[in-house]
Amino acid sequence: MAAEYVFDLFEKAVLPFLFGDVLDLGCGLGNLAIAAAQQGCRVTAIDASVSAIEDLVRRAAELALPLEARTADLSAFAIESTYDCAIAIGLLMFFAQEVARKLLARIKEITRPCGIAAVNVLDEGTTYLDMFEPGQYYLFTERELPEFFGGWTTEYLKIQSFPAPNDCVKRFCTLVARRPAT
Repeated sequence: MAAEYVFDLFEKAVLPFLFGDVLDLGCGLGNLAIAAAQQGCRVTAIDASVSAIEDLVRRAAELALPLEARTADLSAFAIESTYDCAIAIGLLMFFAQEVARKLLARIKEITRPCGIAAVNVLDEGTTYLDMFEPGQYYLFTERELPEFFGGWTTEYLKIQSFPAPNDCVKRFCTLVARRPAT
């Protein structure tokens, strides 16, 4: 089980930017949520997996961390609060285009002035699609995230390709953008 709690490279890239009130959408096992709470953030972690959230709640309680975790259908989740940092790593590509773009717009809206939006998605050029249900995924264009956060300060932007089974490739875009003060 310990291997499951190892940070992936996208989480490692985002962690140094996190502060204050953090929303981690699609938190999975909560590796990033735990690390953010350990560095002093107040974290709200949301995921559709009941078992992942139960495990995260247990781990956070054992460590006495300022972390609230709950399950939700993220395709229809109503985000009511604002946050210093809003995160969606490896989430948006699992929704149809309309839902993915709507959730991305909501992430932008709920990020406070001078706050951070940290988003990681699969880009066009990805040929490994076995993890998706037909019609229930969206591959972003290479420039879509940077253009969507136009007017924000890009703190981190990396486009990476990785080999996948059957001579396929996964192509990721990771963006950390800071909202202007006004």
